[in-house]
Amino acid sequence: MDKGEHQSLEQVQAFMAGNEGVDFKGRSRKEIYDWTQATLCWHSYASLGREDKGLVKRYVSKVTGLSRAQATRLVAQYVASGTVEVRRGRGKRFTETYLPADVVLLAEVDEAHETLSGPATPKLLYRGYYEFADARYERLAGISSAHIYNLRKLRSYRERVMVFSKTRPTATGIGVRRKPEPGGRPGYLRVDTVHQGDVRLPITHIM
Repeated sequence: MDKGEHQSLEQVQAFMAGNEGVDFKGRSRKEIYDWTQATLCWHSYASLGREDKGLVKRYVSKVTGLSRAQATRLVAQYVASGTVEVRRGRGKRFTETYLPADVVLLAEVDEAHETLSGPATPKLLYRGYYEFADARYERLAGISSAHIYNLRKLRSYRERVMVFSKTRPTATGIGVRRKPEPGGRPGYLRVDTVHQGDVRLPITHIM
């Protein structure tokens, strides 16, 4: 990676053609990033045409040993800020805390709309704040579908929306006892059983 950042486009083209089957690997991340920035700056990457940009991007990927996607991210960072820097991780991100009032509000929305799906509910909450300017929806306006389901699992939510209804009797004709009505037709025998009640069967069915 020594001075390779100062190659002309013609030299870069020749290098790529002559080392097509050769793989390279950078020494350290900082060295890779510094070299990439110097290369992009030397070639005035932002002012290049589409084909030349593609050539330089492939050159960066080849010399540094980065994947095409990684090289693309570094180039995008350079275009946006003019630098290519090692960015430290942001660390663990904690889930935003929602207040009990937010849980109650979500329960009210679900009751009013008969508990829509996770993807549909955030749209209602978003509209409540941004379209109807209701300050109560401020925290819920950006909630994700996944977190909607998390809030619905909370005991405070379930206690708010749970409605117990009485069992409704179902009309059925099974086991109904009624007086036999042969309709005056001959040939019926009266049979008494514990389970079937008082019924009459045709004589032809009795063995």
